[in-house]
Amino acid sequence: MDFSGFLVQLLNGLASASSLFLVAAGLSLIFGVTRIVNFAHGSFYMVGVYIAYTLVSIWSGALGFWVSLLLAALVVGVLGALTEIFLLRRIYKAPELFQLLATFALVLVIKDATLWIWGPEELLGPRAPGLSGAVEILGRRFPAYDLFLVAVGPVVLGLLWLLLTRTRWGVLVRAASHDRGMVAALGVNQAWLFTAVFALGAFLAGLGGALQLPREPANLEMDLHIIGAAFVVVVVGGMGSIPGAYVAALIIAEIKAICIWLGVVDIAGVEVSFSKLTLVVEFLVMALVLVLRPWGLFGRPQPLSRHTSHAEEPFRLGKGNQALLWGLLLFLILLALPWYSSESPYTVVLAIDLLIAALFATSLHFIMGPAGLHSFGHAAYFGLGAYAAAILLTKVSLPMEVSLLLAPLVAVIGAIVFGWFAVRLSGVYLAMLTLAFAQIAWAIVYQWDSFTGGSNGLIGVWPAAWLSAKPAYYVMTLVLVAASLWALRRMLFAPFGYAMRAGRDSFVRADAIGIDVKRVHWVAFIIAGAFAGLAGSLFAFSKGSVSPESLFVTKSVDGLVMVLLGGVQTLAGPIVGAVSFTWLHDMVARNTEYWRAVLGGVILLLVLLFPQGIAGYFRIAFDRVRRVKGASS
Repeated sequence: MDFSGFLVQLLNGLASASSLFLVAAGLSLIFGVTRIVNFAHGSFYMVGVYIAYTLVSIWSGALGFWVSLLLAALVVGVLGALTEIFLLRRIYKAPELFQLLATFALVLVIKDATLWIWGPEELLGPRAPGLSGAVEILGRRFPAYDLFLVAVGPVVLGLLWLLLTRTRWGVLVRAASHDRGMVAALGVNQAWLFTAVFALGAFLAGLGGALQLPREPANLEMDLHIIGAAFVVVVVGGMGSIPGAYVAALIIAEIKAICIWLGVVDIAGVEVSFSKLTLVVEFLVMALVLVLRPWGLFGRPQPLSRHTSHAEEPFRLGKGNQALLWGLLLFLILLALPWYSSESPYTVVLAIDLLIAALFATSLHFIMGPAGLHSFGHAAYFGLGAYAAAILLTKVSLPMEVSLLLAPLVAVIGAIVFGWFAVRLSGVYLAMLTLAFAQIAWAIVYQWDSFTGGSNGLIGVWPAAWLSAKPAYYVMTLVLVAASLWALRRMLFAPFGYAMRAGRDSFVRADAIGIDVKRVHWVAFIIAGAFAGLAGSLFAFSKGSVSPESLFVTKSVDGLVMVLLGGVQTLAGPIVGAVSFTWLHDMVARNTEYWRAVLGGVILLLVLLFPQGIAGYFRIAFDRVRRVKGASS
């Protein structure tokens, strides 16, 4: 650890910060004006790399190389504009979370389209002409191209500042980020303003990807890797703040660079691997910033959006015992499933997965629907429950039954800690903080080889002998899931459930009548974490193993998709969404190589046809029919 090595790592951090800033700046622009949390932004970055690779392969020479990078970014910008015109423009009046669901579906479609066009192999681009060598700095050689990237960030920041402060279009963009309703009242065509902003954001993401071509090979995982870091940068810097995005990118990239430079350090006889922190350091920074300064370093509290959807309707308790009778009938039908599907053992395996998914989605819906708390890190409690069950069984040698029942308590502990901080925020900032906590938990599990098995996970997590047969385990799962769903439903129509909804609908009024809204929401987090932990422990014993993927961000996104697909404002929504999504995923994945595109296309179709979710749509249709019958009679 000498000074020259330290300086080189700092320069590496500056180069990485520039690339990260380009992606985050586009994401920040799009959110600032359209209020869309664009999951597909990482896909634009990935496509930029692939298109640049193709164009560079066609046009040789120095001029061809640099023109290819710029042209790739322009193509991605056009792709972004088309996405906004033909997809997002149709769902601006849908609930904001459904817009997020649409961009997630777009991620699946773009990933498989990329796979179809370029194949699964990594594609390594050529070195940049004129910048293929290295520069000697204090006796160490540093890539000349990385020095070029160091300068790109400030140049783009300056150009964006000129565009947003010295042009009429920039003034409109800044005005729209403050108050879109007022901009519309002044006669500005919001549709084309949104399209232009989305195109510029996509262009910046494509440029950031194209500039990475000489540094790393194009691969199909680039979208997921970059989008998490970009979200962190945008949130830490302050949603909608371009200078904030640049400062946040610098902070995160430099902290990562310093961690790499430190490597393994002996502290009081204990070896600490700082290099391993690079997996999670950005989420640690985000969690710290959001706890201390909830709106980010350069952000401000977001104004209430005037571009709203239909008013949310309260949950309804079925007339008499109608809902319970229907539920009991469904329970009896499901109870007989192993007997009338004895010739198809896989049906029972799939049914177990569907039940666990329904419990996981319902536990997330418990805080999303009634409390209005949007969590992007609900997988943390699912994974904690799964790992707790596995560790209690394999390392503590407790009986399977005891491990299954104690595991949710570990998830409760996580929910107590994470929820205490999370309920102090709202909106996107709350969602991002839950994501940060989940990723921190994932990183710990992923790297604690001696205790959690690290990246390999834990195996040998089998149920007791009397539950070893799948039909027996299915019946136990059905009983536990049914009891859990009944308990969650009862809580929603108890005074506690009404207190949750009061805090969601009006914090000020609920507080004025004596409801401690934050405490109510904190307890809701804990309850949701307990049932998600139960779902995780059931999952671990059903599969016989557990891996870090059970805590990863993709698991949290799956839960969000299930809830949104079914409908947030219906009790049956998370169950319908979980069954639909899990069944579609299983059916499509087993029948086509491009299952992501098919699944994404189905989700997009459902979002366009059922903006209130599948169950929500049918509830609205049923109410309309009932009103017509009542009027005619």
